[in-house]
Amino acid sequence: MARKVQVVLREDVLSLGRNGDLVEVAPGYARNFLLPQGKAICVTAAVLKQVKHRLAKEASRQAALLQEALDFRTALSTIGRFTIRKQTGADDVLFGSVTNADVAEAIQTATRKEVDRRTIDVPEIHRAGSYTATIKLHHEVTADVRLEVVGS
Repeated sequence: MARKVQVVLREDVLSLGRNGDLVEVAPGYARNFLLPQGKAICVTAAVLKQVKHRLAKEASRQAALLQEALDFRTALSTIGRFTIRKQTGADDVLFGSVTNADVAEAIQTATRKEVDRRTIDVPEIHRAGSYTATIKLHHEVTADVRLEVVGS
């Protein structure tokens, strides 16, 4: 049975890995496809050192993003409540509804920090009142924000 060889991918390869990944493949696959096409390079001590350095750098970047998300969640909780003004009719029924874009705009005006509207989960809001929305700040961090919907 043939042994495996290690290569570092230089671009994303479907069902094998992403750019910069260290993978083990069959020698023929590496020799006949990956290396001639420029999709991978052979592993040497220098290349392995570069891969380890890149992984350490990426880990520190992810840790910084996680800390930033935790800090922003703390900032959102200290603010407490965000007010959204919408036009209302009889019995405080809204014309339309409150969307995640409205929540993102309210957060941006209060914190001066942009939040992607696609990460905000807003319940169905058709009346004035108090509600809670969930924001996914990081794949490990979510924050609940209180919304106060008032008629204008």
